[in-house]
Amino acid sequence: MILVSFGHGYSAQALTRLLPDGAEVIGTTRSAEKAQDLRGDGIAARVFPGDDLREDLRRATHILSSVGPGPDGDPVLAELHDEIAGVAGEKRWIGYLSTTGVYGDHQGGWVDETTPLTPTTERGRARVAAEATWQALAEQAGAPLHIFRLAGIYGPGRGPFAKVRRGTARRIIKPGQVFSRIHVDDIAQVLLASMTRPDPGAIYNVCDDDPAPPEDVIAFAAGLLGLPVPPDVPIEEADLSLMARSFYAESKRVSNARIKTELGVKLTYPDYRAGLAALLAAENGD
Repeated sequence: MILVSFGHGYSAQALTRLLPDGAEVIGTTRSAEKAQDLRGDGIAARVFPGDDLREDLRRATHILSSVGPGPDGDPVLAELHDEIAGVAGEKRWIGYLSTTGVYGDHQGGWVDETTPLTPTTERGRARVAAEATWQALAEQAGAPLHIFRLAGIYGPGRGPFAKVRRGTARRIIKPGQVFSRIHVDDIAQVLLASMTRPDPGAIYNVCDDDPAPPEDVIAFAAGLLGLPVPPDVPIEEADLSLMARSFYAESKRVSNARIKTELGVKLTYPDYRAGLAALLAAENGD
């Protein structure tokens, strides 16, 4: 296995830890400093945009892109469309990490991979366009493209504990609001399962079993720490950033049935309670 990983960040690094012995990972990052850090982890790092990736793309057996869309669309294909199209049909597997934001707002209702894409935010619309660009390339090149729509990601270094400890966590209340989530280690096992069982053209929602109100997650984290539950803050009184407001603009429950039935995935952390308890245990050295 030779994996070219564009935007070799949080989720892709978790995947790397699961790859079989002897797998070669060529990961891109945007700065020479971050490239040096990746090399320290055994990754053949490249700076992108900048370095010449044509030989890496030729050699690759697998390609993964974790790079989000920018002002000019998908940055990877904006820079390397023809180079990727020229070799994509020879690859065993190509993956693109998208987001469940492509579904838009369903007022707490359920969505699955067949639900029409009706994003309500600029970020969601950009993701729909990026998915379409990758799908067009796959159709043109006969490439084995797989799209993964990720829910809110958490894991080591990305949990609520630090804010709860600092006393800066807020339980923002918007009646009926629910989010889906996914532990980064479960993202990694879904990607590996897909690599092991390719199904060109497949789209997978990657989320856990328990869409939940965000205030419940904060309350549970506080309980695990033995700290007071932060007070409720009505959303009308919360001074939210533009990014946070975009998250609260949409409410939906995302079905993960396909990763179970088609990929045989059994989630390590089927809900936020299992995931947060495991994170705290790891922090404590248990």
